[in-house]
Amino acid sequence: MTLKPVAPAPEAGVFIRLPDAPPPEDMNNYLYFSRPGYPPSLASHLGNHETTIMISEAYLARVPTRSRQGLLLPDLLIAFDVDPQAVIARNGYIISEQGKPPDFVLEIGSARTGRRDITVKRGGYAAFGVAEYWRFDPSGGRYHRAHLGGDLLVNGEYQPIPVNRIDDEHYHGHSAVLNLDLCWEEGQLRWYDPVSGRYLPTFDDVQAAQVAAEAERDAEREARLSAEARILQLEEELRCRQNLNSPETL
Repeated sequence: MTLKPVAPAPEAGVFIRLPDAPPPEDMNNYLYFSRPGYPPSLASHLGNHETTIMISEAYLARVPTRSRQGLLLPDLLIAFDVDPQAVIARNGYIISEQGKPPDFVLEIGSARTGRRDITVKRGGYAAFGVAEYWRFDPSGGRYHRAHLGGDLLVNGEYQPIPVNRIDDEHYHGHSAVLNLDLCWEEGQLRWYDPVSGRYLPTFDDVQAAQVAAEAERDAEREARLSAEARILQLEEELRCRQNLNSPETL
């Protein structure tokens, strides 16, 4: 049985913005999602930014309300075929306005939020109709009782998504909604694209690729200059030989 979030009815004829989210209780969203640099690479993977929303630390509500009662605050929310501008205007995601619940929600566990993530929030996201609900536990199971967990909504109830244990430091589960594997790897959150066979790049990956590309360009430039210098040398040697063999020098 799932718990249904309850929100006050909207005020007729009045445009209502959802309340501002309180300051985060921990830095886990920043440490495991934002700081590694996943927002741009994940946004690129998701595609059309005009109809796709990816937000963090903004309320999810069934209907417009100024009250925080019944609202949920995901660490990461993703929805396709929606109006991102409406999310911005409302200061959060309103299911009745978008005409559909979010497709994906992720919570990053902490000592403060871990128990709520696997009880209240799990029931609330199911009641809201969120298709996939994932949990990443950087502690390796102290907060969520598992390194990595995912649920798929089936007939209004969450059913566990298989998570494969590669070894003690690597756990992978597949999100059909995102067409990505969520990975717990040595305490870090990674995103793997099974189509390309590559991880979504972090800031460090992008910088390393830029450095490697620049080094390759420098090597190509040096090789080109060296080749041009060798050509000039050969041309000069050829001219000298031609001059030595000319009738005027005999």
